[in-house]
Amino acid sequence: MSLTHLIYRNLKKNLKNYYLYVFALIFSVALYFAFVTLQYDPALDEMKGSVKGAAGLAAASVLLVAIVAIFLLYANTIFIKRRSKEIGLFQLIGLTKGKIFGILSSENLILYFGSMLIGMFVGFSCSRLLLMILFQIIGVDAEATLRFSPQALIQTVVVFAAIYLLIMLMNYLFIKRQSILSLFRVTSTTENAYRRMPLSEIVFGILGIGLILYGYRISADLFSGNYTGMQELFLAMILILGSVIIGTYLFYKGSVSFIFNLVRKAKGGYLSLNEVLSLSSIMFRMKSNALLLTIITTVSALAIGLLSLSYISFYSTEKSAEQTVPNHFALSEPADVEAFKQALKTAGIDTRETQRRVLIVEADVSQIFDTVLEKQEGSNDVTLAVVDEQEVEGVELDSKEALFAGSSNAVEQFMGLHSEGKITLKGSSESIPVTVIDTKKDAIVSLRYSSGMPSVILDHAVFERLMQDAKPELQRPDPVYYGIDVVNPDLLEQANQIYQDKSYEETSGAYSQYQIIMDQKSNMGLIMFIVGFLGLTFLITSGCILYFKQTGEGEEEKPSYTILRKLGFTPGNLLRGIQFKQVFNFGIPLAVGLSHSYFAVRSGWFLFGTELWTPMILVMLIYTALYSIFGLLSVLFYKRIIKESL
Repeated sequence: MSLTHLIYRNLKKNLKNYYLYVFALIFSVALYFAFVTLQYDPALDEMKGSVKGAAGLAAASVLLVAIVAIFLLYANTIFIKRRSKEIGLFQLIGLTKGKIFGILSSENLILYFGSMLIGMFVGFSCSRLLLMILFQIIGVDAEATLRFSPQALIQTVVVFAAIYLLIMLMNYLFIKRQSILSLFRVTSTTENAYRRMPLSEIVFGILGIGLILYGYRISADLFSGNYTGMQELFLAMILILGSVIIGTYLFYKGSVSFIFNLVRKAKGGYLSLNEVLSLSSIMFRMKSNALLLTIITTVSALAIGLLSLSYISFYSTEKSAEQTVPNHFALSEPADVEAFKQALKTAGIDTRETQRRVLIVEADVSQIFDTVLEKQEGSNDVTLAVVDEQEVEGVELDSKEALFAGSSNAVEQFMGLHSEGKITLKGSSESIPVTVIDTKKDAIVSLRYSSGMPSVILDHAVFERLMQDAKPELQRPDPVYYGIDVVNPDLLEQANQIYQDKSYEETSGAYSQYQIIMDQKSNMGLIMFIVGFLGLTFLITSGCILYFKQTGEGEEEKPSYTILRKLGFTPGNLLRGIQFKQVFNFGIPLAVGLSHSYFAVRSGWFLFGTELWTPMILVMLIYTALYSIFGLLSVLFYKRIIKESL
């Protein structure tokens, strides 16, 4: 038999074990080639606003290479160990290590570069679709055309050729270092070398759960006002990161085995068949996979968290824009207002105008805020924008009442804003105490006047008293807020174009709500696009790694299934235990990752937008559904193993 024929037969025989590896490789190459193609696409240079599309995609491609390289190197390690007996047999029949390395290199060359060619074709075919999705997300009105990029082709070939050389180096070192005897023992070593649980593992288990809960506790209090300085905040974040990651490692190292041992002891050591096939296997294998599972869990939490935060920001663009400016347009100069209204009228666009006098006063808010960030000479006074109730529709107050309007999630979290409480408004010669009876999210003046703090709505008589007693040094040169709304929302884009043609500057108090929404969607849409595809890449690669581990364990446990089948257990009996096992194998890393991401997002989501639950739950559900596919594939693999065991 010639070496060429041997290579062909080995490749054909092992193809059934490599199919998911081939799929993941094709997917990785396709995604990378599509990203690089977008990076060199001239259409990105025409994107409106300040979005640096090509730069963002270039950074994403670097992260993508790192994820794919780690995955391919790890997957190759699994497969080379699985073929250790085959390598040992080659040595027994007289083949040198050099020839064996040549056989493996030839097989990998065909498999790897064949998959790479298919991946580049798929990536090129999908690049226009990705560009269309990107333009749709960020709201760019441009045509997405299919363009072939020679630069993208060269860059993809160079990157994946370098990864291939690393794989070959890994195979060469593995073959060189192994003796014939060790090759036959690589996959036959057991992981459950003990029966009694050592004290150290019990300590690790309790410590792991404790560190995770401790990190969660600090995370929950991160922006509650307990950490006021930047240095304290930074140290708290480092402490959270360290405790959660170390706790996760110890959780896999000891907590899982510790919990399952408690279950086993509670049953007096008598386990059902399902528990033997699931819990016992997980108890003894989880410890050796602790580092791998820690990495998968941490990066999963990072991917879910970043995608949730970017989607929260994207989902909240309209609400965030309304807190910046409550009307479609805002101007500060009466002449500009009249000119803009006239331009809209000429274009056939009907408008409504809002005018509100804005008074800036100092106020003692110590009884309604837990923490005052803006302190003046050690006092609890802050500057607030005050508006007359008669200039706000639907508001009626008495002389001792006030309303807070335009409160943001960030202010509520950072400063501990209560919905009700007393404040004291200070003029030049008198102070007026009022009671805030409610706090609303809807803003009544633009950010130029409120400076991110809630605005105060007062009774007309009290407002006039403060107006007469106002401190001149606090007042703005433009004391009236002018808001303009377009009656027909379908004409808002046309009105915004007229606004843009006027070249108003935000520094002069001019705002376009529509433009703010479009700019934020452009920025956060691109980030969401990049994070989403990087998260999808990691999901595919980590799911494949867990699947490869299960296939290896399935091959090792095949003799046990043979014995159980001979004892009379049906494939259905065995499969139920396997299904329970996969729920734990894939469910534990997923559940811990979701828990980590929840507390990470929960601690600082208010810095990114106004909505939490809908974006976060949607991201988690999609991630869980896609991740579950690999658990289903593992069950199907075990089903085939059980069928072939007898």
